[in-house]
This record gives sequence, C-alpha cells and structure tokens, in this order.
Amino acid sequence: MKKTHGDSVTQKEGQVTLSEGDFLFINCTYSTTGYPTLFWYVQYPGEGPQLLFQVTTANNKGKNRGFEALYDKGTTSFHLEKASVQESDSAVYYCALSDTVAETTGGAEHKV
Repeated sequence: MKKTHGDSVTQKEGQVTLSEGDFLFINCTYSTTGYPTLFWYVQYPGEGPQLLFQVTTANNKGKNRGFEALYDKGTTSFHLEKASVQESDSAVYYCALSDTVAETTGGAEHKV
C-alpha cells in the first residue's frame, strides 16, 4: 500500500489460489477525500499491466470479461469479483485510484 496526498488503496490478499469454476473475490478498499476514478488492472505472466476497467462515478459497476466491481462510496470499497474463474485468469490484479493529483496502487496475485 502506498499513500499520497491522503489517498490510498488497500488490498488484503496476497496470492490467491482457486480451482476452475470457483468464485473469485479480491478485496479492495480505498481512502480519499474526494471522488476518485477507480481502476482494476490485470497483469498476466510475462506481460505488462493492462487496464481491466475503470469506474468514474460512485455506486456504478465496472465490468469486463466476466469480472466486475462496484464503486461503493458508502463502504469505500471496489472489490473485484468473478462468478467462475478459468485457468487463463491466473494473473496479478491491481486495484488503483486516481484523482487530479495522485495515483495509488496495490496488487494481489491470483492463481488457478
């Protein structure tokens, strides 16, 4: 976890190992004084990070390839979920936030 200008994101999990078809849940909570844009990035083995999705408005959901996360202003959370993971989903997943002055990221590895 990195803090800049009072904004931060926290991911509790490190490596997560699941079997095919399992439900994926990666915790992400944030702390900020404003209304940041929230992001999930995915980094597959041997590749650079790529944007999975971003959400700019509180209480909206980001969705891509079966992954989704709700930008929950009430609980300051942006948890990543997928109903049924595949082996191809093995990667490192990063939760991030940005506003006009700072960007912060945290990472969690997920293996199937």
